[in-house]
Amino acid sequence: MSVVVEGKYGWFLDACALIDRGYERCLTKKANPLSNLKGCFKSQCFNVMKSHCAVKACADAVQEQTDIERPAKKRKRKHSELNQGEIDSHAFHEKVRCAISEGTKSLVESARLLGYLQGGPATSENPLPGQECNLASLCDMAKDLVGVDDEDGEDQQDHAQLLLDEDGCTSHLDLFSRVTENTSNWAAVVPLMGEEYVIPPHAAFLLSDFSRMQPLLQYGRKFDVIVMDPPWENKSVKRSRRYRSLPSSQLKRLPLPYLARPNCLVVTWVTNRARHLRFVRDELYPHWGVEVVAEWFWVKVTTEGHFVFPLDSPHKKPYEVLVLGRYRCSQTSSSSESLVAPVEDHRLIVSVPSALHSHKPSLSEVLKPYIGTEAICLELFARSLQPGWTSWGNEVLRFQHTSYFTWTTADEPTQSASED
Repeated sequence: MSVVVEGKYGWFLDACALIDRGYERCLTKKANPLSNLKGCFKSQCFNVMKSHCAVKACADAVQEQTDIERPAKKRKRKHSELNQGEIDSHAFHEKVRCAISEGTKSLVESARLLGYLQGGPATSENPLPGQECNLASLCDMAKDLVGVDDEDGEDQQDHAQLLLDEDGCTSHLDLFSRVTENTSNWAAVVPLMGEEYVIPPHAAFLLSDFSRMQPLLQYGRKFDVIVMDPPWENKSVKRSRRYRSLPSSQLKRLPLPYLARPNCLVVTWVTNRARHLRFVRDELYPHWGVEVVAEWFWVKVTTEGHFVFPLDSPHKKPYEVLVLGRYRCSQTSSSSESLVAPVEDHRLIVSVPSALHSHKPSLSEVLKPYIGTEAICLELFARSLQPGWTSWGNEVLRFQHTSYFTWTTADEPTQSASED
């Protein structure tokens, strides 16, 4: 059950169960004949038992004892004045604080009544999967190769390719300059670039950066919903070098009007920096012709239902903002708008977050009432794939690596992928 609770405040999600729905039937050619497997995302990735404030308190106690045992050193005085960004962030927090507090309490209590948020195991026997990823570097190397964008005349091929050929093989795939499609009803465990990845059913993806987005434009699809999680610039990312950040101004280069259908729902994950939120609302969306219709909040709680950070922490908040808008163009009609429900403001998505950096919960279930049943969906700056969605990014396969999954034999009889 991926949507555990749905109520007037929003939803409580089981983020791990949302992932697992796409891997109940997986094919692999490692065994002959084809093996029928069931994949489950490793549950220890969602075993966030303690709030970060409790962890910090413990670390502070250790540091305090260390300070007692060593000679005192003069410390530089910190300025107490807030800068304008901090003032704006505080004002925004005060505006939404009550809604987040009350809504989270209601959704957490409802989830507990259904048996969720009872805490996780005391210890995790298995460590988290390795976080090293070289996909972005491979994208850089691919720029020096001759791709479909550089081909002319009759030799130019389609901008989409099938993940598996008639024999169930993945040979001769150009992942960097063609959209790759898994058209099967089954997920597939396949070797790609010397590693093994699992590709969900009816998923399509392009592994590239800004410089090689043309195949996505030439893919021939317009989308009813576009979700994006930009690699926002901030000091933490710069220090950790977890991924390459992108200046906000560069986001205007995204060709969203060429990808969006009239009335397309555009959803952007935004950090809690006031300038990023202001940029999306006042610059980015107007630049594309997108009208802001709502702000939602992803609230992160532990396996016991506590905020992962104190709600009023001056440093980090236990929530992130999503800005939702509608793409308005000359072709937008009142009839297309009437087919979907209006988007309510200040809805909450509450879940236990992944311990893996930049691993957001899927929005596929909570967006359904607002995009229609047959919506064509796209995720930009994706780091994982979703069944039935098209995904683009320079780390689009990051969390599809088989090391993030556990495998068991499925109960259903094995079929050939071609039978689907």
